[in-house]
Amino acid sequence: MTGAGAPAAPRRFAALRNPDCRPYLFGAALAMMADNIEHVITYWQLWQKFHSPALAGFEVISHWVPFLLFSVYFGGLADRFDCRRVIQAAQALFMLVSVLWGVLFVTGTLRMWEACVLLVLHGLAGSLWGPGEQLMLHDFVGDEELPSAVRLNATFRSLGVLFGPVVGSALLLGLGPSAGIFANVLFYLPLMLFLFRTRFTGHTRDGGVVQHERVGVLGSLRVLRAIRSNRTLVSMIVLGGLGSFFVGASMQSSMPIFAQDLGSAGTAYGILLFANGAGGVLGGLVLEATGWIRATVGAAVLSTLVYGVSTLLFAVAGSFPIAVLLLVIGGVANLASMSIGQTVVQLLAPPGDRGKVIGVYGVAANGLRFGSGITVGLFGAVVGVHWSLGVSAAALCACTLIVAIPAMRPHVGG
Repeated sequence: MTGAGAPAAPRRFAALRNPDCRPYLFGAALAMMADNIEHVITYWQLWQKFHSPALAGFEVISHWVPFLLFSVYFGGLADRFDCRRVIQAAQALFMLVSVLWGVLFVTGTLRMWEACVLLVLHGLAGSLWGPGEQLMLHDFVGDEELPSAVRLNATFRSLGVLFGPVVGSALLLGLGPSAGIFANVLFYLPLMLFLFRTRFTGHTRDGGVVQHERVGVLGSLRVLRAIRSNRTLVSMIVLGGLGSFFVGASMQSSMPIFAQDLGSAGTAYGILLFANGAGGVLGGLVLEATGWIRATVGAAVLSTLVYGVSTLLFAVAGSFPIAVLLLVIGGVANLASMSIGQTVVQLLAPPGDRGKVIGVYGVAANGLRFGSGITVGLFGAVVGVHWSLGVSAAALCACTLIVAIPAMRPHVGG
């Protein structure tokens, strides 16, 4: 293995050809769609009942802060326990939250503090799912085909994100919020049932050995000391955090403003949102089919730069067709950057601490998304969203080049 942690080129769509990994990918896509369906229904209901901009802000915070606070701890749980059960616990929590939303909608007794609790529990379920999932992907396919598994998993998740609002809107309009949120529970079942059937635990390729030490929030952070000497590993984690912090979740939240500035707000808004999501799906399928980009540090750096540059150009674009094209390009580049970074981190992580290292990556790549509310949102309130997104994208490019210097140096030793 090189300092970039690059394996040999896998077969095209290798993870889909794997009979153990394939059903997981489809189940995860349905579960991610259910995650987004819940957002559609509950966010609508919460706005209709409370009309609270502060609660709308808390919806974003509650979704991502659990990744920031608990990803390393949950990675420790994945190292220690059967990852099938860890993921099932996360899915069960998702399902419980949907049921509780439904009960509160039916009875008409929803209060704001109850909404906040359920939003936090939903965010915790997402952060619990992440590390165990990555260990399972590695266990399904091994080192050689891991890039395919990570990339296709990201692609299928993007499909879930893309179709979640469509299906959620259909359930909201066709069944109503109460019946719709109850029906949403069914989308979690395929993944839950598959995990009862598969023999993989997330640890079988490591001889079935798991960590037997007790997992503590502070104790799990010792992994930071263990990996800090690996420049490549640290650089990939930092690189994942840069895109999350500077751009992150701000694109979707600021899209109504760009839609208004670029065309008729209603039509333009839908097209821009679709282009933003479709880029990730298209990117995953094209990269998997062609094998153009391999899981190397250089590829991660380059794709992050493309993401930054396309976002910068989108921020200043005056043409609607060009803006749509830039969103698609940015979606392709963002998927490539995140999936490559995730793969390299997995391949370089010490097997006994793989879950916690993935947790550290989750802190950076997911937990820091709250920062985009500052870099783009709050800063945009002062200078305008076009300027704030452009400056943030430029900062992403500059910081990526700085990180590339140590990241591209071959790592010698453990």
